[in-house]
Amino acid sequence: MKRTWPALISFAALLIVFEFLVRKEVFSASLIPAPSMVLMTMQELSDDFVQAFKETFSNVLAGWVLSLALGTGVAFVFSLSDLLKRAILPFAVFFQTVPIIAIAPLLVIYFGFGAPTVIASSFIVSVFPVIANTLMGLESASEQQKDLFRLYQANSLQILTKLKLPCAYPYILSGLKISAGLSIVGAIAGEFVAGGGLGALIDSARTQQRVDIVFAALLLLSLMGLFFMALLSLINSIIQKQRPF
Repeated sequence: MKRTWPALISFAALLIVFEFLVRKEVFSASLIPAPSMVLMTMQELSDDFVQAFKETFSNVLAGWVLSLALGTGVAFVFSLSDLLKRAILPFAVFFQTVPIIAIAPLLVIYFGFGAPTVIASSFIVSVFPVIANTLMGLESASEQQKDLFRLYQANSLQILTKLKLPCAYPYILSGLKISAGLSIVGAIAGEFVAGGGLGALIDSARTQQRVDIVFAALLLLSLMGLFFMALLSLINSIIQKQRPF
């Protein structure tokens, strides 16, 4: 609570200020809705928001877990083979530099409308930070430490699990935090094209000029991102208690 109450107080103060400014017509309610209006909209369309939130959350979670599994696996392989790293890593960089909104129509052609395209979009956006951070962490072990392991005739797998992986842990955690936020961005971009979830709800609200629905969806997406951050913090605290690196 000592860490969170300043943010909660400032957020509540910001809501009060926006409520006051909108009611005094300093800001147009058609452009920036009052917080009370956003809450009323969430209550009126609660069933739609709950269903959309579940769809987006499941797609984000699937894409994030997939990026974690494949991204760390690829990074481990790269750390064992410099040739593979030089041959394949540029393609991962390529996918990271291409805007996902430009790839999303292709994903619809390949996977069709619905969850598969959204999961693929979420995965493509979020996998590169996992690869890059994990690889950076695996390569952060000093040459002196590696020489010590070689002195005791440790093989490549032992060096990876006993030396490189503990050194890489902070980097992996940082990559997961970055990829968690990007997985939400990728999922929403996929939903704009493939339909479903909060992305489709936002796109529908855009055509209706319903900024209150858009702000409500943005609030739910922010809460989703905070959930993933809290989950990672909890996992980190458990790991640190069991085995501090």
